[in-house]
Amino acid sequence: MASTIGTLALLVVLLALLASGLWIGFALGAVGLIGLLLLGGPTAGSLVATSLWSSINSWPLTAMPLFLLMGEILFRTRLADDMFRGLSPWVARLPGGLLHVNIIGCGILAAIVGSSGVCAATIGRMSLPELKRQGYDESMMIGTLTGSGTLGILIPPSIMMIVYGIVGQVSIARLFIAGVGPGLLIIALFMGYVIVWSLLHPRPLMAIDKRLPFLTKVKRSGRLIPAMLLIVVVIGSIYTGAATPTEAAVIGVVGSLVLAAATRTLNWTTLRESMIGGMRTSVLIMLILAGSSVLSALMDYSGLPQYLAQLVTEIQLSPAALLFWLAILYLILGCFLDGVSMIVATATVVLPMVSAAGIDLVWFGIYLIVLIEIAQITPPVGFNLYILQALTGKDILAVTRASVPFFFLLLLALLILCIWPQTALYLPTQVMAR
Repeated sequence: MASTIGTLALLVVLLALLASGLWIGFALGAVGLIGLLLLGGPTAGSLVATSLWSSINSWPLTAMPLFLLMGEILFRTRLADDMFRGLSPWVARLPGGLLHVNIIGCGILAAIVGSSGVCAATIGRMSLPELKRQGYDESMMIGTLTGSGTLGILIPPSIMMIVYGIVGQVSIARLFIAGVGPGLLIIALFMGYVIVWSLLHPRPLMAIDKRLPFLTKVKRSGRLIPAMLLIVVVIGSIYTGAATPTEAAVIGVVGSLVLAAATRTLNWTTLRESMIGGMRTSVLIMLILAGSSVLSALMDYSGLPQYLAQLVTEIQLSPAALLFWLAILYLILGCFLDGVSMIVATATVVLPMVSAAGIDLVWFGIYLIVLIEIAQITPPVGFNLYILQALTGKDILAVTRASVPFFFLLLLALLILCIWPQTALYLPTQVMAR
């Protein structure tokens, strides 16, 4: 009990360090090291060394820098520049017209860059000028971008899923496959809302809304189709069992290099920038993972996770009640931490409780990532809100108001995920059955 109380006190210190702006990895590692020195004494050094080594000596972790490199290369092929031109002919006749480009464009870019902020900023820079020119509702322009940008961390290949899989000892391949259904569900909810809203608020058709021949649409999507096919091949190789996530990442890197060469955007400058960008993000995430491994060692040594798991069992807290309180916790943490930090800082304590409640860890990983998505558009520190504020010049209250419908749509997706867990588990179950 004394060690548990001491560990809880150190967690309060951790929150204070995080609030002070100290780097996440250093804060996690420092609190873990102090706790082990206080509780473990002479064994602290060996525990820290073992934890640090095991956190980076992981074969599944090799998929992360490869997927990041794939995204960096494709991002520099000017794919985003062609996305509006390629998508607009296919959705122009739908109620809501080019607003659907924001949603589908973010969904496609999510499978490339794996970042909600990059999705919102890139698609926003491309679509906002044209949407303004054609007189689309400004609130809907902003809302579709803030909401759809969150898809960047859900649609595979997702770096967030790789991190969760490593810290939670969960199959990354199953997480990738499990993210497809909820990702499509959220896209469908967003597009459905835009269609209903547009039917209630009709606007005059512009010249671009006119019907185009099928071959003309295909021609305008010429540079978009190869990138989409590459994404399908990468995810399909994991779905069919033909490749592990790491092997699929290698396929993605090679394919992205071929596409970059074919579009004449591959040169030493773009290759160097892609490698530096991928390396910078990889090192940042690995620093967080290393710091969290020391904190995890402290948790294991103190017995706090086991105590909390036993407490959940003894008080007979229902899975629904546990998920509700965890949702509140993560929405609060989302005001201060990024998604990777939220996962690694809480996994050691939360996952034993979730397991004790009989909740599938693959399903919980998707549930957690959707919660992190919601945190991206939750004030006062929703990251996507500030990106759209910078792009549009609007005050944060206007951006927040525009995002409210999409906040509730994400909550609806979370509710659907809870009521019908097969939304996330059906595809992984089918793959495992094969």
